[in-house]
Amino acid sequence: MRKTTSSNALNEKKINATCGMGYALSLIGGRWKSNILWRLLINGKLRYSELLRHIPDISERMLVSQLRELEADQLVKRTVHPEVPPRVEYEMTDLGRSMEPMLNSISEWGEKHRRAIDGDPPSAAHGQV
Repeated sequence: MRKTTSSNALNEKKINATCGMGYALSLIGGRWKSNILWRLLINGKLRYSELLRHIPDISERMLVSQLRELEADQLVKRTVHPEVPPRVEYEMTDLGRSMEPMLNSISEWGEKHRRAIDGDPPSAAHGQV
């Protein structure tokens, strides 16, 4: 946690207020958000346990935290079904789904860059975050 009055936090706030790219990257930045978004994009609605299975290296605490942030940013919708035990599903919102072309472009660019740097041939995992 950092202070909201720190120069780092103030600079980030200013960049996000004046730069669309900076703002967009702040929404999907970090290690896990892009992976969560990608899984929801290709699979549609997923239960919490299904997301954990699709992203095995993420901790439960981190998944909850990232899902809450994505929900607060209106990119992901959380639906609680009134059952016993409760069933919770996550899906992309329309706003979140509108990011599909951007996520595809970032993924394709990342694959090209990684191959160029590593000298690897094209992988079968193309299009995966």
